[in-house]
Amino acid sequence: MATIVMERIGRLFISLQQLRQVPRMLTEAAPSMPGTVRDSEVPCYFRERYVHAGYRPLHQNWRYYFLSLFQRHNETLNIWTHLLGFLAILMRFCQLAETVDFVRDPHSWPLLILLLSSMNYMACSVVAHMLGTKSEVCHYVFFFLDYVGVAQYQYGSAVVHFYYAVEENWHRQVQGIFMPAATVLSCLSCLGCCYGKYRNHSLPPWVRKLGQVVPSAVAYSWDTSPVFQRLFSWSAAGDDPALIFHFGQVAFFLSSVFFFTHPVPERWFPGCCDFVGQSHQLFHVFLMFCTLSQIQASHLDYLGRRTLYSRLHRSGEAALFVGMYVITLVVCAFIVAFMIRKVKHLLDCKHKSK
Repeated sequence: MATIVMERIGRLFISLQQLRQVPRMLTEAAPSMPGTVRDSEVPCYFRERYVHAGYRPLHQNWRYYFLSLFQRHNETLNIWTHLLGFLAILMRFCQLAETVDFVRDPHSWPLLILLLSSMNYMACSVVAHMLGTKSEVCHYVFFFLDYVGVAQYQYGSAVVHFYYAVEENWHRQVQGIFMPAATVLSCLSCLGCCYGKYRNHSLPPWVRKLGQVVPSAVAYSWDTSPVFQRLFSWSAAGDDPALIFHFGQVAFFLSSVFFFTHPVPERWFPGCCDFVGQSHQLFHVFLMFCTLSQIQASHLDYLGRRTLYSRLHRSGEAALFVGMYVITLVVCAFIVAFMIRKVKHLLDCKHKSK
């Protein structure tokens, strides 16, 4: 017995020794990582209000920006919040795949769209915050990609709410227009966000924010209307386990909107939230919890409301919604391509004028 105990202690000691070498290994892997710089050393449209330091320098090699995942800078938490969110949704997807037939059951396809669109927007956000400071062009391109992720997630939210969460009376009123309208609103949201970023150099921050928030707010109100109706009739719903998660997703989303539109607490403590505590970091956290709550609510609706939604939705309707998801992605890709051309023209003019 004593021999076994000593062997286990020895193995534990070796593991701890190896763990202690990880920081040194990272340092050796990136021996010349530049330090962060202040806001005065980066272009104005890279700066965040009330965040004075922690910016990564431009025009480094790609390796630097990938390895900055392990560096302390003002985007570190923005990267890690959605990276962890992506991994959490991926794990949830693997769990659901054990009991949900995503291939042969068409009624599961809206849930699949939500899972894929959720992972896509998290991944796009990670890429934008990790690589968007390499250059001016990269900044626009990667954040345009981020807006595509947001737009297709809006469509994913719309399809699960309309397919699983809708009540019969609301379905009867919007049956032919709900998903086409959701598709158009998602594309308009992408366009509004891209245009707001494009005009970031010449418009006041509140105007840019307005261009990003208003289309997304209209899309959210439309996409979530079936959930709002469910919540308004909560007392008559009986013992519906999905409602608490629907309430959670709405509460988390509204909290995320507050921090997206209001730069607090950094406005109250300028320069003190350069690395931790920025409003955008809190926005990421609340949006991640919103998405996880939404996935759980949609899964419970998929299980508990099958009799209703299989009667409301015609045969082949799920396949149609998959096709509309692809159309949304294609249209958003064209919007981004158009806006990238405008950005390159803008930067070329700016460089020629110097």
